[in-house]
Amino acid sequence: MKAAIHPAYKVATVTCSCGNTFETGSVREDIRIEVCSECHPFYTGRQKFAQADGRVDRFNKKYGLKEEGREEEGQE
Repeated sequence: MKAAIHPAYKVATVTCSCGNTFETGSVREDIRIEVCSECHPFYTGRQKFAQADGRVDRFNKKYGLKEEGREEEGQE
């Protein structure tokens, strides 16, 4: 390996948009991220599942048709 061609490896501070900070090694000193393990829904257990509406649901919404069973399920 050639000497003096690799960047300096420093202690980097990683800052999340939620306010969580931690240190790791990197060639950059300051790293900003949007999501970390403290605020990501998968790790926190606050995961929301979005279900895409099917063609029948879109038809019913468009023409004002409602299913009685679905309204009762949503109130539980």
